[in-house]
Amino acid sequence: MKRYVGETTAVANRILIELIRMRRSLIFWVVFPTLMLLLFGLIYAGGGGTSKSFDATAPGILIGAALFFSCLGGPVALIVAERERRTLRRLLVSPLKPVSYFMGIVVAYMFIALGQTIIVYGIAHFFGGRFHGSILLGLVIIVLSVFSFVGAGFFFGARFTKRTEDVNGPVAAFGVPLLVLGGTFFPVSILPPYLLALAYLDPIFHMNEALKGVSALDKGPGDIVTHLIFLGAFTVLALFLGTRSYKSMLIQERKG
Repeated sequence: MKRYVGETTAVANRILIELIRMRRSLIFWVVFPTLMLLLFGLIYAGGGGTSKSFDATAPGILIGAALFFSCLGGPVALIVAERERRTLRRLLVSPLKPVSYFMGIVVAYMFIALGQTIIVYGIAHFFGGRFHGSILLGLVIIVLSVFSFVGAGFFFGARFTKRTEDVNGPVAAFGVPLLVLGGTFFPVSILPPYLLALAYLDPIFHMNEALKGVSALDKGPGDIVTHLIFLGAFTVLALFLGTRSYKSMLIQERKG
């Protein structure tokens, strides 16, 4: 266990240092959700009070505009960079375990997610929005969401991207429809029945509904148990896909 913790910490430190050096990505991950929160918060306010509008808008923007692009798009770009810098060649001869590498990435992006959460809810608070439910339960949902996004990003990055030019393809092709069906920017109640049924298979739908329920409506675990079970199962799947994708990458590099 001590070895896994040490390896995970080392990987997370390296990734965070690289992200800090890439200031443009960090700036984008702050500016984009900020602008989206302000835009949709003011639109849904309809010229009236903003407190209820930002209550309802903040969770979706955090999940869909902040965590989605940083914790899913970020690992995709990271894996491409690892390939281009030949870092994977060094991993071939290292004793680093796949779980440690994947968990190091998760930990690094967990810090990014924490910063984005503080920014999004800080802005929402300025406009009267509040986190009405259990903060601990909200953090559990955010942690599960980060696992899900990083696992999916790791999978797409390892399987479908070889060059920098390939990064935006998987994110746009698979991610944007999931955001739309997940109710990130508008209530899922406006979806026709057949699309609503499809949305129940969308992990982003369960992230949004769970966090909105806790944050805006003060719901407890029993009220969102279905969403929590889905996210828990998807987290396990993300861990499995992430570690398998790591092994697959190393095999490809060894053959190359």
